[in-house]
Amino acid sequence: MHELGVVFATVDLLEEAAREHGLSRIQKVTLDLGEVSGIVTEFFEDTWKWASSKNDLIRGAELEIHIVPAVTVCNGCGKTYGTVEHGRICPYCQSADTELLRGSEMDIRSIEAE
Repeated sequence: MHELGVVFATVDLLEEAAREHGLSRIQKVTLDLGEVSGIVTEFFEDTWKWASSKNDLIRGAELEIHIVPAVTVCNGCGKTYGTVEHGRICPYCQSADTELLRGSEMDIRSIEAE
């Protein structure tokens, strides 16, 4: 379960932001989580609850997750398409020369704090 490591890394980023901005308590964290990031939302949420119960900065902080749809671009025809629905092969021209544009990220969108 790599979600534990991702939660720890997120907490580290939050602690750094708190130091930089003089925050004493974080009340809510909003994340953008890519559809193909490999992070299981339910595991992440459970791990967040555990980690937030152990850390004064984020104790009881609400976690809001927004799923970012995965989108791929075809380098052959230039069209974009939903990655999950079609995979690596372009549904328009059948090219395998494709690149993921978005959908693998995990970003902190916002922090609400005191």
